[in-house]
Amino acid sequence: MTAGPAGAGRMDATAQKLERLVDRLGAGAVLTEHGDMIRYLRDWPGDVEGRALAVLRPDTTQAVAQAVRLCAELGLGIVPQGGNTGLTEAGTPQGRDQVVISLERLNRIRSMSPDDFAAVVEAGCVLETLKAAVDAADRYFPLALGAQGSCQIGGNVSTNAGGINVLRYGMTRDLILGLEVVLADGTIWDGLSVLRKDNRGIDLKQLFIGAEGTLGIVTAVAIKLLPRPEHVETALVALPSVGDVMALYRRARPACCDLISAFELMRPEALAFARDAYPDLAYPIPPDYPAYALMELTASGPIDLRAILDAFLEAEMEAGTVLDGVVAASRQQALNLWKIREGMNEGQALRGMHLRTDISVPLSRVADYIAEASEAIAAALPQCDCAAYGHVGDGNIHFNVLPPRGTERAAALAIMAEAKSILYAILDRFDGSISAEHGIGRAKKADFTKRLEPAQAGMLIAIKQALDPQWRMNPGSQLDRPQ
Repeated sequence: MTAGPAGAGRMDATAQKLERLVDRLGAGAVLTEHGDMIRYLRDWPGDVEGRALAVLRPDTTQAVAQAVRLCAELGLGIVPQGGNTGLTEAGTPQGRDQVVISLERLNRIRSMSPDDFAAVVEAGCVLETLKAAVDAADRYFPLALGAQGSCQIGGNVSTNAGGINVLRYGMTRDLILGLEVVLADGTIWDGLSVLRKDNRGIDLKQLFIGAEGTLGIVTAVAIKLLPRPEHVETALVALPSVGDVMALYRRARPACCDLISAFELMRPEALAFARDAYPDLAYPIPPDYPAYALMELTASGPIDLRAILDAFLEAEMEAGTVLDGVVAASRQQALNLWKIREGMNEGQALRGMHLRTDISVPLSRVADYIAEASEAIAAALPQCDCAAYGHVGDGNIHFNVLPPRGTERAAALAIMAEAKSILYAILDRFDGSISAEHGIGRAKKADFTKRLEPAQAGMLIAIKQALDPQWRMNPGSQLDRPQ
């Protein structure tokens, strides 16, 4: 046999793998052209573009299992992907020895049981679509994210997504009753129980919630439903400082009968970013107060929620702790208040590449962390803008650092690395977490593993080794394979 050009053997092997994928899974379920794959290869902010041999799009759990088994035969790594709205590159493939398995075609609602206050949905169901279906059944699913028009419930589970309602309803983990998962060897585990109480040993579903597809592929989810809130009251108030915002929250919880579902911190720069995104955005109160709290109360049944909120805010204004404020008179006005919060993120995105952090500290230390971090960034990187905001009712701060407009990529990356080092060093002293709700993925892996205690690292590796001994599931995400 005459030897071919250098690399021809590798190309032939690649072509053979693609041919087997198409033959076994069907041409309609396999994308191989770069133009077709590009949206699966780029991360949500558009800062990173990965590489993959193909994108697989199965439409049933059995088809997912078949794809997983075939990838094992071909020696391919698997990157599970939902709506690809994550912020830590957990769904971004890293090479031509990997495939993306998109769950977007597994998008059916298998059952809706209002009497059980439960539903079973497939992993590719878009969160907003799911919430609308639940609402039509006169029930409520409280998970709420800025990306809910694109993110999928399987991705929410795999990242243990947070959002604006965590302080009242918990993380995604707290809303899951059961899972269906395709394991690394192609076995299907049916754990789709809708039981509220089931104490038969270790709760296996918890292994896959927050695992970012490193242990298996979530294909369906049994979710917990709640009574639909009949009353929703939303207010935006201005305060003298971040410390006063946190003090307001401490007083609001008992005064408002612990009915607060969302409590968000914003500073004046956040409102400026929102105006960048929405130039015609109307501010209901002046945008130059030192700090703002956006709070929402929800309740069902015969309760005068507006009276509770009004009484609390009137007392606070009489005491001088609240400087100004507005309570939404309609649902549209409430949505306009939330548009300020949502616009902050879009306004920052218009500035280009910047450091996005997702940290948490104890509630009692939120104000101190923001003050110390702001001072440290101003001293070290005075050319940068900062945005500190977040779901502070549960201690979650998004402290973002934005290089000057027009900064070249290399310089921006250097600024971001320095800013992250400063913020994380302070965070370690505050006994905080580098990931409150976004996960670890590939972007935070180095910082995560550097902070792992030996016992924790040992347990995580042992679980991974037991469920995925070939380390094929989402390789390079969360943990590296021990050498």
